[in-house]
Amino acid sequence: MRAKGLFASARHLRERIMAGEIFDNKGRGDAAWGWPPVHPEGRKFGIIAAVASLVFLIVLDWEIVGWPLLFLTFGIFAFFRDPERVVPQGDDLIICPADGLVSLIQEVEPPIELQIDDGSASPGLGSGTVTRISIFMSVFDVHINRAPVGGTVRRVVYVPGKFMNADLDKASEENERQHILIERTDGVRFGFTQIAGLVARRIVPFVKPGDILAAGQRVGLIRFGSRVDVYLPRGTDSKVLMGQKVIAGETVLAELGKQQTIEGINQ
Repeated sequence: MRAKGLFASARHLRERIMAGEIFDNKGRGDAAWGWPPVHPEGRKFGIIAAVASLVFLIVLDWEIVGWPLLFLTFGIFAFFRDPERVVPQGDDLIICPADGLVSLIQEVEPPIELQIDDGSASPGLGSGTVTRISIFMSVFDVHINRAPVGGTVRRVVYVPGKFMNADLDKASEENERQHILIERTDGVRFGFTQIAGLVARRIVPFVKPGDILAAGQRVGLIRFGSRVDVYLPRGTDSKVLMGQKVIAGETVLAELGKQQTIEGINQ
């Protein structure tokens, strides 16, 4: 038992180190503002738009096309920005995986792809209702998604589908989507789903089954407006509210095993 505890502690320490420099609420750490980097997945699109805009502006002298393309270039680089985040550390914390607006909080059955036993050594979430938090990402939000908890990736399931407005409830079942199942070292499993939206046309994964993640680690992105659904373990209530703006890797969505009704006022 002691060896097991030491192993878990070592893994937890490694996860903290993977997350980067450690800050605290006593002033430890060195924080400074800087321009967020552009994720490599978006650089090629930005470079293509930049070259096209320069061709129209300098070579062809078609300003009516060149200037809009130049503005589009800045928009592409901004869309694929990948800022650093300070991830709260705690054994029972469930961290927000996406920037955006909390558009739905409902009691639902998890997706069948996360429920069933897929034949692997790790079971799914099982049947029965759980709390689902839906986070809608507009084209102005950061679209890099992050792991809500640290653990081992047990399942990555891509499901082709439609491209209706991701803000609609039925988008969870009909849109293109990708389910990810993470299992902590204590055996607790967490599921979340990346959902393509009206404009989004591709979900790009950064992880695969067997990968070991730290809470807040980057797991993928969705191109151009989309949604992420998080399925909380049973007996856990949301700490965020409908209509709240949340930040990937920083906002605490819930605390495992904690149930409490929280109210907010729009003002």
